Amino acid sequence: MNQFSYIRVNQQQAAVDAIRKDKAAMFIAGGTNLTDLMKRGIVSPERLIDINRLPLKEIKAEKNFIRIGALALNSVVAENSLIQKRLPLLVQALNSGASAQIRNMATVGGNMLQRTRCHYFYDTALPCNKRQPGSGCGALEGFNRMHAIFGFSDKCIAVHPSDMSVALMALDATVLVTGPKGERRIPFSDFHRLPGDRPETDTNLQPGELILAVDIPDAPFAQYAHYLKVRERASYAFALVSVAAALHIEKNVIREARLAMGGVAHKPWRLTEAEKYLAGKAVSETNFTEAAKIAMQGAKAFKHNAFKLKLGPNSIVQALKTASKLS
Repeated sequence: MNQFSYIRVNQQQAAVDAIRKDKAAMFIAGGTNLTDLMKRGIVSPERLIDINRLPLKEIKAEKNFIRIGALALNSVVAENSLIQKRLPLLVQALNSGASAQIRNMATVGGNMLQRTRCHYFYDTALPCNKRQPGSGCGALEGFNRMHAIFGFSDKCIAVHPSDMSVALMALDATVLVTGPKGERRIPFSDFHRLPGDRPETDTNLQPGELILAVDIPDAPFAQYAHYLKVRERASYAFALVSVAAALHIEKNVIREARLAMGGVAHKPWRLTEAEKYLAGKAVSETNFTEAAKIAMQGAKAFKHNAFKLKLGPNSIVQALKTASKLS
């Protein structure tokens, strides 16, 4: 690990000013991902700007949405009574991620910004366009069991690792950020990027921007929601495939559906066409199976992850059955 300087800031403008003046600096909060990246030599910031003293930990209900501060801990959000009552999908996603110890350190903003867990990215002896642009993608012809089936490019087939972000995608969250040009709001669907020709860039944050909060609109999804995570072991494992399903059901008819997948793309993958199909349909396994077929259109596997083409639709059907309480 390279030497670096360290400062603490107490005001968000001071944080923005500090990082604007030093392009080799990075923000640090929980540090559960950043410190790993530094130890492995994947990132080498010359300065760390500790933002833990900023007043960005509040969880509160506004008129039409719930706001979660960027520095709220994953464990605190999952245990919050307001979140448990109105956003059980988010609670399930948070509790399925990492270990209890990491959830006690990881922040909401940091969770959104965590880097891929692709082993070609983490091993500096191997080629990775995300880590070193132009070096190639080792996973394309290598071991790609964990990798994407949607939205990839010939530059990168890695997947985004966050469970929380899959739920936020399904719940139509919005990210509030501030930076040198002031505050702006980013729809969660636009926050993360697909790899394209620039896989080294994970999000659409502008240089020097700081995440302030996540806003989640009120919606009638609390009663019928489920986060399904399929992984190779029960604890501290990243998703092979995950599904966030939230439904508004009246008299056995789906009025509105929200679906997103994890473990399948460079960003949380929203299943909008399947959502449209389900709207107005009766709760039934037949309709869920058809929605899953629609959701998987365009999926393409590589040598070692073809199982996701079957695991994906099966997981969607199971998540919908569990969310809808279909026996």
